[in-house]
Amino acid sequence: MNSKLAAGQGECLVSVDLGDRSYPIHIGTEATGRFAAALKESLVDISHALVIYDAAVQSWATHLVDQIDQDSIRINQSAVPSGEPSKSIEQYAALLNWMLESGADRRSVIIAVGGGVIGDLAGFAAASFARGIRFVQVPTTLLAMVDSSVGGKTGINLAAAKNMVGAFWQPDLVWADTQSMETLPERSYLSGLAEVVKYGVIDDPPFFDWLAANASALVARDPAAMRYAIEQSCLSKARVVNEDERETSGRRAILNYGHTFAHAIEATAGYGTLLHGEAVSIGMQMAASLAIGLGRCDQDLLDRQTDLLTACQLPITFPQADIDAMLPVMMRDKKVAHGKLRFILPNKIGSVQLVGDIASADVCRAIEAHR
Repeated sequence: MNSKLAAGQGECLVSVDLGDRSYPIHIGTEATGRFAAALKESLVDISHALVIYDAAVQSWATHLVDQIDQDSIRINQSAVPSGEPSKSIEQYAALLNWMLESGADRRSVIIAVGGGVIGDLAGFAAASFARGIRFVQVPTTLLAMVDSSVGGKTGINLAAAKNMVGAFWQPDLVWADTQSMETLPERSYLSGLAEVVKYGVIDDPPFFDWLAANASALVARDPAAMRYAIEQSCLSKARVVNEDERETSGRRAILNYGHTFAHAIEATAGYGTLLHGEAVSIGMQMAASLAIGLGRCDQDLLDRQTDLLTACQLPITFPQADIDAMLPVMMRDKKVAHGKLRFILPNKIGSVQLVGDIASADVCRAIEAHR
């Protein structure tokens, strides 16, 4: 994977190197006028586009459609209601039927416009329709730009478990334009910073230091700071995906730092009570406290993480945490092995490991520390 300046001022291009499944990530500001050209470059034979978009970003989806409509591409569009409940079997089935009615075939291309919910849902539809068709990610939230749009994870939720049904299916192009976040609510934008902080903790100490020095610029949505943070986050994720695309070696599991706690918080609090990034922020705090309790890292790591998350205006405690309800949810986590809890835990800034056979009592103490 690598990064270089792309056409246009302030744009950069990150490459995800996966052999014949490699693809570019375009990162820019006010760059969407060049979307049609990038689309044609990545998918030279595109003739039918299925645009699946979050209902909240209809104007942005229309902006993109207006561009590609100039190129004699047949276009069908479908709006999906905003929010995590749309990552459901029912919405997935509705999309598949819509695709069939739209005359989709193996040469069709899905263009997913929205946040992580849309990317995960539309990506899974792309992975499974006709045993797999091409798709493009156009993330419109910070969280999706730095995390869910990159790496090929797609899926939907079951009533009792998040992301339990899905597939690995790499996009052909990721187009991240920070201008699309202009109307993103403040809480949603800040939520995405949790995943940005995550990359500093798990993989990149210099980036962590840069974040600590530039948190105020990121909170203020400075375009140059946003582009750099997105670029570095994507480079980190691309490195990990390149080493372990399908989670066979365990390396990719480091991307789930804080997520075992976060998913349990989301599931027990009710989806929507906390945004995903907010839950991840709290989950990282719990994971760091668990690591300290097990003697795997020192207090300084938690203190530095706390300072950065606080500077990014993210929550670091959850007083409503229901420990008794969270533990059963954690036991259904995909990282559980032979009935034993496993967590991604930090050793130091820039280094984390998958740790197994952790006692429930230790997990409970870590949750309690951040209630």
